[in-house]
Amino acid sequence: MASTNSYDDYFKEGTRVVTVKDVEPAVFISAFAQHLKRQGRFEIPKWADYVKTGKFKELPPMDPDWLYVRAASVVRKLYIRKGTGVGGFRKVYGGKHRRGTCTKVYAKASGKVIRYVLQQLEEMGLVEQIEEGSGRMITKEGQRELDTVAVQAVAVEDEDEDDE
Repeated sequence: MASTNSYDDYFKEGTRVVTVKDVEPAVFISAFAQHLKRQGRFEIPKWADYVKTGKFKELPPMDPDWLYVRAASVVRKLYIRKGTGVGGFRKVYGGKHRRGTCTKVYAKASGKVIRYVLQQLEEMGLVEQIEEGSGRMITKEGQRELDTVAVQAVAVEDEDEDDE
């Protein structure tokens, strides 16, 4: 593991973070989730406390900010691959449905949660619907905001590493 990190560090030396693609996914998603929460423009519905994220889940998410995290994840995936719609995201966030003694099968995630997240991101002006065909894509303003958060996230991460 140590040799892999040194190998990665060799190629990362002297690189500048400019876009979302330059940042580790977990770092960006947590940073953008905090950004959404701080802004206060993303509304959390009443049903968010007790809804499951898919029929294959037994319980709702334990994290009280789970909807911000899901929104950050969705917007990152749209940044990387435009044209994805609710059906595509249902497949991405789906998982293994455990059926007791029967074999485990794949099940899609909840469409309501993903649809709500996309609608909220549209109201904020980060995402827009594609005219021809279906799916959504990031707006120019949304891309600018995402890139800004990515640069800030790496700056904070670098400061944390320097403190240690």
